[in-house]
This record gives sequence, structure tokens and C-alpha cells, in this order.
Amino acid sequence: MSGTVWDLFILVVKVVGVFAFLMVAVLVTIWIERRVVAFMQTRVGPNRVGPFGILQSLADGIKLFFKEDVRPTNADKILYGIAPVIMMIPAFLAFTVLPFGLAFGNERAQLTDLNVGLLFVLAMGSLQVYGIVLAGWASGSNYPLLGAVRSSAQMISYEIAQGLSLVGVFMTAGTLSAAGIVAAQQGDPLLGFIPRWYVIFQFPLFLVFLLAGIAETNRAPFDLPEAESELVGGYHTEYSGVKFALFFLAEYLNIITVSAVATTAFLGGPDGPAPDFLPWLWPILWFMVKVFFFIFIFIWLRATLPRMRFDRLMDFGWKVLIPVALAWVAVTAVVLVVNINLPRPVLLGAIGVLLVLLLLSFLLPSSDKEKADRTAPGGSTP
Repeated sequence: MSGTVWDLFILVVKVVGVFAFLMVAVLVTIWIERRVVAFMQTRVGPNRVGPFGILQSLADGIKLFFKEDVRPTNADKILYGIAPVIMMIPAFLAFTVLPFGLAFGNERAQLTDLNVGLLFVLAMGSLQVYGIVLAGWASGSNYPLLGAVRSSAQMISYEIAQGLSLVGVFMTAGTLSAAGIVAAQQGDPLLGFIPRWYVIFQFPLFLVFLLAGIAETNRAPFDLPEAESELVGGYHTEYSGVKFALFFLAEYLNIITVSAVATTAFLGGPDGPAPDFLPWLWPILWFMVKVFFFIFIFIWLRATLPRMRFDRLMDFGWKVLIPVALAWVAVTAVVLVVNINLPRPVLLGAIGVLLVLLLLSFLLPSSDKEKADRTAPGGSTP
């Protein structure tokens, strides 16, 4: 087999493998979420289809695939069907630039290594706003339109904080490539046991990215676009069958993508201890463990935190996350440029602790007098 044919074969195998992994990961994530939330709420959870209910997600997908496709009378005939596709395709494409391992022999465990890899991920996330807006507008109903407006405002607001949270990583690593960022986090451990992952040096930006990622994926406690008490089901209220399944699939793909980006940018990607036995397998396993660790955080927050009010949601994004991200980017620039006698990791860590304490001070409850003087948004005190 010639070199060109072999490279093409490996590329096809990687594409099919990544696609299969994402599909299986979505089914496993839905099952884990149901089981974990059921455990936290003292319920049984799925236990009928397959051992421990592991095939329940597959059964639900098959049910949605064969369910009757009901189309509203006032819906736009073209855009109504395109909107779910616009939501799903960027969710798949965002994963193509992330390294999920080190190498398969001479082949890299990554579909493609763009020199602006993480910017490509942010761009794919931005494209999904169009799918949400089109879904709400093309449904021909007021409830989906209101849900789409609310969701697009939330996503655009938190995209700014999410993008700024990666600037410090770009500056420290000196590259926008996902593989380059992973390589920059490798090296001799600090003090002999602390890895050089950016979660330590860029901890405030790590928190900003995690919070912005939760809001970006419309997950609790930031799931205001799907607040059933106010907007029925959000922008996909009028969707059913396989079209609704695509929206559902895109949401969980976004959770996996945000977890994978957090793993790549802050936890060293596939970096981890690996024995000599099957050296190509251990980085992939480490990558999966880290990704599912973040997925568990998504599930944990959904099961424990109540939904925020929308005005407080927007205030938190614009008045807390964005200023904190800008401040830490400035701190990172000063530490990288100015020659200071202290080691950079120690200096960044000390400033990071102070900034985290400042961030937590915003979350402290206000005094009773301040609560009494505060008026409701858009109204007056009775």
C-alpha cells in the first residue's frame, strides 16, 4: 500500500473513530446524567433497557427517529429543517482540532492541527447562535422566538468571557494550536509532583472558562432559554421527532466539546503517567478520564443548583466574569514581560489566589438593608 493511500486510510479511520466516539459518548453521558441525578435525588433511574439501563439512551434515540415529524402550519419550510443541522454540524467540527492522544506510530492522534486550533473551536461555537435564532424564527410561534432571543443574548454574552478566558493560555503557551498548548504544559513537574498544567497558573481563567462554558451550553443553573415555567421549551418548542433529537444531540456534543477544550487548555490534554505497555492507549484513556470528570461537574451542578434569574445571569457574565478575565489577562502579560525575581508559577499562583478570593466576594449575600432598598427590574418597590 502506497504512502498516500495509507495516509488516506488512517485519516478515514480517525474520522470514523472520532465520530463513533462522540455518538457513543453522548449516549453514555445521557445515561450517566440520569443515573447520577437519580442517585443524588434518591431515585432509581433508568434500569429497564439493557444492564443497569445502559441502553435506555439508545432506545430513546430510536423512538425519536421513528416518531412522527409534526411541522407547524406557519413554519418556514426551508429554515425550519436547516436549523437543527446548523446546530449539530459545528458541534462535530469543533472536535476535529483537539488532540485526543499522542500518536499512533507515525500518525498523530488528532484529525488536524490548525495553527489557530482553539480559535476554530470558538468560531464553531459562535455559528450555533445562527441555528438557535433560525429555529426560533422559523417555527412561526412567539414562544420559540422569545426563547431564541433570550438564548442568543446569553450565548453571545458568555462567548466574550469564554474567549477572554483562553487569552491567558495563548499568551503563556505562545501558540493558538491545541497540540502546541498541550506540548507547552509538558515538562518536569514542579516540586517533583505538581504537573505544569495551566489549571494551576491560570486558575482564575479556568473558573471563568468553566462557568462560561456551562452558560454557553445552556445548562443549569444557566438554562434560562429552556425555562419551562416561562418559555415552554425555549427555541425548540415546536420541534419533534428526529429534528428535536438533533437539538438534543448538539447540546450534549457541546458539553463534551467544552469539557475537551477545558482538558486541552488547562489539564494538559492527554498528558499523564503511562507505562511501557501499549504506550499509545494511555494518553487516550487519560484524555477520556479528564473529559468525563468535567462532564460529571456539569451533571453535579444541574442536580444541586437552582436556576438563576435572567437579569442576574446577564449581570454575572458582564460585570463579574468579563472583568475578572480582563484583569487576569493583564496580570499574565505583566508576569510574562516584566523581569521579576520570583518564579513565574509562584507569582501567578499568589495573584491567582487573591483574584479568586475577590471573585468569591462577589458571590457573598448582600445585607438585609441592601436587599430592602433594591427595586425589582422594570418596576417599583411596593
